[in-house]
Amino acid sequence: MAVVDGLGAAIKDGSFVETASAASTASTAKAGDAMDKDAFLQLLVAQMKYQDPLEPTSNTEYISQYATFSELEQMQNMSASMELSRASSYVGQEVVIRTTLSSGEVQEINGVVEYVIYENNKAMVSVDGALYSASDIYATKSAQYSTAVELATAFVDTMDAMPSVDNLSLSDEEVVENLREGFNNMTKYQQSMIPAELISKLQEYVDRMAILNFKKDVDDMPGADELTLDDEEKVTELNTKFGHMTEEQQELIPRSLRDKLAEAVARIDTLKEEAAAAITGETDGAAV
Repeated sequence: MAVVDGLGAAIKDGSFVETASAASTASTAKAGDAMDKDAFLQLLVAQMKYQDPLEPTSNTEYISQYATFSELEQMQNMSASMELSRASSYVGQEVVIRTTLSSGEVQEINGVVEYVIYENNKAMVSVDGALYSASDIYATKSAQYSTAVELATAFVDTMDAMPSVDNLSLSDEEVVENLREGFNNMTKYQQSMIPAELISKLQEYVDRMAILNFKKDVDDMPGADELTLDDEEKVTELNTKFGHMTEEQQELIPRSLRDKLAEAVARIDTLKEEAAAAITGETDGAAV
């Protein structure tokens, strides 16, 4: 087990192990070692202290050097302000940090920027409690993108856990319906994150489930001899569903069930004709 100290260095088995945050901090400190305004001022003072008394530097040259120093200071202050402002814009955003360890290995860290500080003349961002140089931020992720990826990942994981289309059963109906509704409720951008082959597979699931339900409804329907006009709506609905199926889907319905549906439709037509004839006969008998 590795323990991380306050500087981002991990201690494992009594030895220091370099982490991405430690590498980023070390890189920032190294960058801060470059010539800055303090070093420039020290050089200027040393030049004045150790100048040749017989050939002293002119006041004009000192003024010129001081002006250069002032410009350098203003530029550094402006650069620091701009860097801090840019880093502050990342607060609350999900970012990708890419940093290189001393071993040459490149690591990527994903997380939300919690706060920004200015340390060692560099802006540092805090991600998951560790500090990284703002210059190591490789990319930012919008909330829209993160949500789309999250939904796509959940969709793919659920699809991967499903049985094959041929092994689908009515016990899978709720999952298939949830997948269908979930996909239909996604925006086009979110749907674009779903692999095309999984979208096609979902359609196969939906079609297969519709066929399984159709088989069950026809199988549960009473025989033609037991039908009454009370069953007309159910028989008509099933016949309409069958008519809307493709030829390939209809072929998946067992011949026995297709014959049973055809007999039911014929039986309902007969019952309707008999009912109509009975009404006509009653009317004729009542005529004067």
